[in-house]
Amino acid sequence: MTDNLTVFIVDDDPSVRDALGLLLGVHDYRLAVFADADSFLRALKPHWHGCLLLDIRMPGMDGLSLQKKLLELGCDLPVVIMTGHGDVDSAREAFRAMAVDFLEKPLDGARLLAAIAEAFERQRQAADAAASRSQIQRRLDRLTPREREVMARVVAGRHNREIAAELAISPRTVEVHKARMMDKLGVASVAELVRLSLG
Repeated sequence: MTDNLTVFIVDDDPSVRDALGLLLGVHDYRLAVFADADSFLRALKPHWHGCLLLDIRMPGMDGLSLQKKLLELGCDLPVVIMTGHGDVDSAREAFRAMAVDFLEKPLDGARLLAAIAEAFERQRQAADAAASRSQIQRRLDRLTPREREVMARVVAGRHNREIAAELAISPRTVEVHKARMMDKLGVASVAELVRLSLG
């Protein structure tokens, strides 16, 4: 069910780490546990997928600072914040930095599992979007320079005659380039082409 996704736990309290390990282990989640933000950052790998359960108050770098640091690093691990000291300002700050949820300790098991499920879904959607962008880029890479010029003008709303005049070619040649370009990109209409160009 968890498709190579891991729950990364960063919490300085050993009893919380143990309790989370027990609860999540029963549900067959893969776990990686860290006692502080620095040890997590030292271990962090770009290929990690899953979600991060992150305590706010820890010695050294606190959870909200780690969350912001991960955004700066381009890390797309969804974050679930855990805290024994919840307040509105902290929650607002966490959500501004794209937290999936903000859970107060003692943690409600059902709510925690729901937050992890949502985080995993976000991770899957991000992976699907990245794969889709990569596939689109591969198609775009197959276009000739002239086909790219035609595409840019078609997407900008130009008609064949306008494109022909701008590129100093015949309208028929524009049609040929346009047909080849749309075939390579796997689109059947200008609307689809525009949608693809918007990524």
